[in-house]
Amino acid sequence: MYSTLSASLVGYLDQVGSIEPSRLALLDQLAAFVVDRQQHDQPVDLVYICTHNSRRSHFGQFWATAAANYFQVDGIRTWSGGTEVTAMNPRSVAALERAGFTVHKDVTNGEQNPRYSISIDTDQPIGVGFSKVYDDPSNPSKGFAAIMTCGSADAGCPFVTGSAIRISLPYIDPKAADDTAEEAQVYDLRSGQVAVEQLYLMQQVKELIANTKPSKTA
Repeated sequence: MYSTLSASLVGYLDQVGSIEPSRLALLDQLAAFVVDRQQHDQPVDLVYICTHNSRRSHFGQFWATAAANYFQVDGIRTWSGGTEVTAMNPRSVAALERAGFTVHKDVTNGEQNPRYSISIDTDQPIGVGFSKVYDDPSNPSKGFAAIMTCGSADAGCPFVTGSAIRISLPYIDPKAADDTAEEAQVYDLRSGQVAVEQLYLMQQVKELIANTKPSKTA
């Protein structure tokens, strides 16, 4: 559907087999939640949460939307948040750009916490990235899936107010590579891991939807 990312997405699909079985089970659980919400005509809101809403949670938010677009899964809305506010890290922004996203910086929110308009192509924005707490007024307040993308946020938020389901899916923080020669490589690897898992998630959603549709009779 979107030529800007199609080649990248196909490349990530080849890596789906590398997902650990324990994580596959969690992604399958999340896929079942998505389909159940759709079948009951309820909003499907996925909120990706890490401590600072700076790196991994934004990867989750935007790769999930890209994956939903790739597999043409309708009705998915993605969000992100943290347990405290900092800023969307520019290294995360750069990793998304290297993966093929189009990013435009808007400093009307201030230079310390700028907003980034993220697009799959230049005419199709899929969301705005900036640091916020998970219960920010711009995020859904109830019925959403809380996907915990870091261990600290997972431990610090044993209960996410308003969530209908809570999935612990932590990723290693690429922050450890900041200002090193491996910085870009480490961020790309983390972005790629998130991409592969979100592609698997949306692929499962599409297959579940297809398998639950009533068969046509002659």
